[in-house]
Amino acid sequence: MTTLFEKIIKREIKADIVYEDDQVIAIKDICPKAPVHLLIISKKVIESFQKITKNDFPIINKMMEVCQKLAVEFAIENGYRIITNVGKNAGQTILHLHFHLLGGKDLKWDF
Repeated sequence: MTTLFEKIIKREIKADIVYEDDQVIAIKDICPKAPVHLLIISKKVIESFQKITKNDFPIINKMMEVCQKLAVEFAIENGYRIITNVGKNAGQTILHLHFHLLGGKDLKWDF
């Protein structure tokens, strides 16, 4: 089954793209939880963080580099959070590895 993110990567669904290269795409979240809420998405379909293999480490490194770059670009480098949900019990709704980059306000834990 094709994920929502695959459709965005293939330009079948519109998204506000803020970064793209051959391994990673980053978009603005359509339901932001902070003034800056970006999704950094692996172009390779990896189901979740738990499914990362040693061969995927270069992609993960690239995703982290993009998080740092976008934090500077969006002026949140002095305070931000990177989150990934792993599995249904953690709130993962799209089975395609992505990181949420959140910032632009004082972030609290609201559980």
